[in-house]
Amino acid sequence: MTKRLAIIPARGGSKRIPDKNIRNFSGKPVISYILETVKNSNMFDVIHVSTDSEIIAGLVDKLGFTVDFMRPAQLSDDYTPIMPVLKYVLEEYSKQGKIFDQVWMFMPTAVFLDISDIIEINKLFLQSNQKKSILGVSEYSSPIEWAFTMENNGELVPLQPGKFAIRSQDLHPKYYDVGSFSLFTSTTVTSSDGAGNDNGFIGYVMPKYKAIDIDTLDDWKFSEALYKGLF
Repeated sequence: MTKRLAIIPARGGSKRIPDKNIRNFSGKPVISYILETVKNSNMFDVIHVSTDSEIIAGLVDKLGFTVDFMRPAQLSDDYTPIMPVLKYVLEEYSKQGKIFDQVWMFMPTAVFLDISDIIEINKLFLQSNQKKSILGVSEYSSPIEWAFTMENNGELVPLQPGKFAIRSQDLHPKYYDVGSFSLFTSTTVTSSDGAGNDNGFIGYVMPKYKAIDIDTLDDWKFSEALYKGLF
């Protein structure tokens, strides 16, 4: 029988949005939304919040989820990629005799992800014979071929000069990681080196309203207003 591990990485010390992972979002700690969704899907053998913060661990405990072990300081700085964190969690559970086939990583701010998404993500994974990792993506609203950078004086510099003349319908859609979830086999995680790589993924395409990567206070305000409007 397939054993699934859900990991929600939620370190303390967010700088752009203070207390981002437990900040109040429409009346509840933001992390509570994804925790409830994952639990209510009834698909996971273990749900682990990976954190270095006693405050976050305490809140998670009050929400009914036990943090089995804390994340070490060397995996909790601003520069550590997510793959070593996932690998550490797998290794710690392995020491306890708990072995998993799949590792699902959900971000604490994935408030729009719901049970139907988890079901469809799993179907996509099975269709790949569990050989490809799955990543939540969404289509760019405008062609990236039309993108500019901006100089200090405000001057716009096209990244691909001349591409503005190509009609959007004549350009292939491009996709971006929405920062919501990813799904791996345990072997992919344990055999990864450093940050891993960005090859070998199948994209689970999410609609725009579910594809907000909350990195700034503007993102937060927009997401909260949208959530209140939808729910």
